[in-house]
Amino acid sequence: MNKLTTIGRIMYAVPFAIFGIMHFMMSSAMAGMVPSFIPGGVFWVYLTGLALLAATVSIITKKQIVLATLLLGALMFIFVLTIHLPALIGGDQMAMSSVLKDTSLGGAALYLAGVYNTE
Repeated sequence: MNKLTTIGRIMYAVPFAIFGIMHFMMSSAMAGMVPSFIPGGVFWVYLTGLALLAATVSIITKKQIVLATLLLGALMFIFVLTIHLPALIGGDQMAMSSVLKDTSLGGAALYLAGVYNTE
């Protein structure tokens, strides 16, 4: 069972590495997704990319994993509340998949925080 949890933990982390890299590769396109009430668009895209990469390293190495997964969960819920939910309310029905995806990823991050908090 230990091998399954290791594989699952790594498989959970790898997409965040890809998302983080995408934040650096497509920063100008993603800057438009930063809510207009938050100044400094591209700065937040870079900072978010860095946070996603840091969370990936932490989850894979299990160093500071509780803090990293708590912050990752918070980040996912911030995405839901500031980007995806407003888009959904604004009539973008495709945003529903992003709401559900980031809610699930955030919930799983909190689950990992709880699991590793006991170690």
